[in-house]
Amino acid sequence: MNVYEEVASFYERYQGAKRIIGRSREGRNLYAFHIGSMQGPQCISQYAIHGREWITGLIALYHVRRSVVCGGVWVLPLINPDGALLSEIGLCIAPKERQKALLEINKDDNFSLWKANINAVDLNVNFDARWGMGAWNLKHPAGENYIGPAPFSEPETRALRDFTLEILPNFTVSWHTKGEEIYWEFHQPLRRRVRDKLLAQVLSQSTGYPLKSVKNSVGGYKDWCIEKLKIPAFTVEVGSDLLAHPIGRASLPALLRRTLDALADLMNASQK
Repeated sequence: MNVYEEVASFYERYQGAKRIIGRSREGRNLYAFHIGSMQGPQCISQYAIHGREWITGLIALYHVRRSVVCGGVWVLPLINPDGALLSEIGLCIAPKERQKALLEINKDDNFSLWKANINAVDLNVNFDARWGMGAWNLKHPAGENYIGPAPFSEPETRALRDFTLEILPNFTVSWHTKGEEIYWEFHQPLRRRVRDKLLAQVLSQSTGYPLKSVKNSVGGYKDWCIEKLKIPAFTVEVGSDLLAHPIGRASLPALLRRTLDALADLMNASQK
């Protein structure tokens, strides 16, 4: 099974609270699973917003199985299913009428490094958080870094935005590859920086990944949560830089050894 089929099959079997929060540009479901309790602090944990980072969608399913004891987490395994399938399987998953344009954008028929959605918009620069002001932002369709014609131009980012505004989580976590580091800053004032760093340190201790700063990166889900919702939000980059994109299934056991307890540890800390 491909990653989308695995998530869809898991959804059918899952006995807990679950939802379809929207659909991708090509109509694929965006699945959400709730673990833990609906009482207490709530978190949104989202994965695979970049196509070539589809391995994080499989990490998500293990996070669901692991669950949490304190509070609750909405796990969204595959925010970019079209892009993930384009990376994992190739151009054949795209409709015939899109294939020529995608080939022109990508320059060849190897889409394994594709990060964007099937509309060639990088979803993690499509949020309304200093949109279009990033150092690597592109203003034209591309396999990565294209900001789109406007913030929230894509159905995937609109679905994640709307779900987040409905849930109003206490914090969010975004799972990416690669680099084994955690980003937690986006122009917070001092008081919020102190608050946010405490939780970031919990993630760091749980995974062994250091906290890092990144400059001139804007328009991401983490950035939007911090700037607009004023909540802590974290990006966790899993997998060693020695691994090549896209990180494949053979690396999953090693990734899980570092990340399996991260959500449980974060939720335990949020109760203190």
